[in-house]
Amino acid sequence: MTISSDLIQTLADRLRIAGESGNAIHPIRTEIPDGDVQSAYAIQQANTGYWLKAGRRLTGRKIGLTSKSVQKQLGVDSPDFGMLFADMALGDGEEVALSRVMQPKVEAEVALVLERDLTQEDCSISELISATAYALPAIEIVGSRISNWDIRLVDTIADNASSGLFVLGAEPKKLEGLDLRLAGMVMERRGEPVSLGAGAACLGNPLNAAVWLARTMARIGSPLKAGDVIMTGALGPMFTVAPGDVIDVRIGGLGSVRAVFGA
Repeated sequence: MTISSDLIQTLADRLRIAGESGNAIHPIRTEIPDGDVQSAYAIQQANTGYWLKAGRRLTGRKIGLTSKSVQKQLGVDSPDFGMLFADMALGDGEEVALSRVMQPKVEAEVALVLERDLTQEDCSISELISATAYALPAIEIVGSRISNWDIRLVDTIADNASSGLFVLGAEPKKLEGLDLRLAGMVMERRGEPVSLGAGAACLGNPLNAAVWLARTMARIGSPLKAGDVIMTGALGPMFTVAPGDVIDVRIGGLGSVRAVFGA
């Protein structure tokens, strides 16, 4: 059973105000039933609707919980998703103020940009590939409105999948000739490796994650559209950033991308 619409709105307001004020809140899982994913997404959707009415523009989706180890930690067997808005996007090497994201951490990911809509609830991997214009190396700057990242599944889903900002590389690559499963990743902070991984860490292949998302969004009546960005999920462990950090990510076959954090 899902919670009341009044409580959904109350919790959505609480998360949104936390983000606006910079004051993190206690986990919301104490106020909704354990595992009530439907209510958690309803909270996320309430804030999505608020932001769209306020003039923000939806430009894609992010996929979270693509690591089997993280799924096991949270007691789930599938990823989750959140919304990407135009004002969350950053260019390669563009300086970002740490104040824009609460409790920021970074993840290296493969981003896909679509050139055709994906409306089928049974979207196949071949249809996804055909609909993809190009891939880019990307850095997701995740954040949490929940104190001390004390999150479980319903907390992160309600909190727009712990979204913050995202940085896209500047040299698009066609999927033809790329083996994203074997694409190695290294993330460095000022030349020091801080995270290593590969495409196989993302549901076996970042394309698998994108297919899951395409099917899920079609099923709930919000299909992915031409021009949408898909952040497919982390290729390795996340890393906590601090003022003045410069984060460089290299992904095999895709090139590099940099995030610069203001001092």
